[in-house]
Amino acid sequence: MIAHKTLTEKVYRIRAVWVLSTMLREMPVKSKLGQNFLHDAHAIERIATAVGDLAGRTVVEIGPGRGAITHALVARVKSAGPAGRVVAIELDRELAAALKVDFALEIAAADEGATVEVVEKSILDFDLTAAAEEAGGPLLVVGNLPYYITSDILLHLGKHHRAIERAVLMVQREVADRITASPGGSEYGLLSATVQLYGPVERLFSLPPSAFTPPPQVHSTVFRWKMAPQMEKLGVEEDEFFRFLRKCFAQKRKTLSNNLKAAGYESLQISKALQSAGVVPQARAETLDLNQFAKVSNYLALVNQ
Repeated sequence: MIAHKTLTEKVYRIRAVWVLSTMLREMPVKSKLGQNFLHDAHAIERIATAVGDLAGRTVVEIGPGRGAITHALVARVKSAGPAGRVVAIELDRELAAALKVDFALEIAAADEGATVEVVEKSILDFDLTAAAEEAGGPLLVVGNLPYYITSDILLHLGKHHRAIERAVLMVQREVADRITASPGGSEYGLLSATVQLYGPVERLFSLPPSAFTPPPQVHSTVFRWKMAPQMEKLGVEEDEFFRFLRKCFAQKRKTLSNNLKAAGYESLQISKALQSAGVVPQARAETLDLNQFAKVSNYLALVNQ
């Protein structure tokens, strides 16, 4: 009788998970949250694979939505050997509730292998540093970033760079062009310099609108970001250097010299600072690499003490 009851309970749980999985697929999209759900199976597997070895690791997924990438991550964690953990950060209350049921077996079986935690919260309010401390090591991050807050999320990840080893992120293709641009290119700008200050970026692959439900009006690109901050190497203080970079890129059509003049620096100081960094007087900000920016910044900071 007891065995029959246990079997019945398992059947009901499996049926409940199946029902919730169906509900997730049929749940209406909320455009105000920038919801475009990836359904391309090959792309999902490529993203999960790009994260790397998941044995014993904690993976934070930003915006799991209907759980397509989450399932791929959980499968890889389970097959990796030592138990790892997937923490899915979902802002949408209905999706978060459905995900908790969809992954009920994994959540309940924490002592038997892979664990899943679903957190109903904006990633901007999630303490990545505390999560890394709980995990006992740096996090791996995965996410299909909503277009309307991509920059905010990237800055949030950057601020918690000590808590992250690497991230595999999907963004609008035009944004990825800017993130991965090199100095001298037309796409290079403040976002490029900011992201690359925290570590190198690698463009992986792009996806058409048809890979999503509903299809967005833009293509998307997946890139990998390895955290290897350069502040110490460049001899700059993080917040002060970002303020300086914003001044340098304030008006893209202006020369760097004119942008710095508008920020309040004296012409002679600017001229000598550029010379110290090997930068020509008429250079624009997008032609400088981080090392040159640091030299100009450090020179101006020294003479303005």
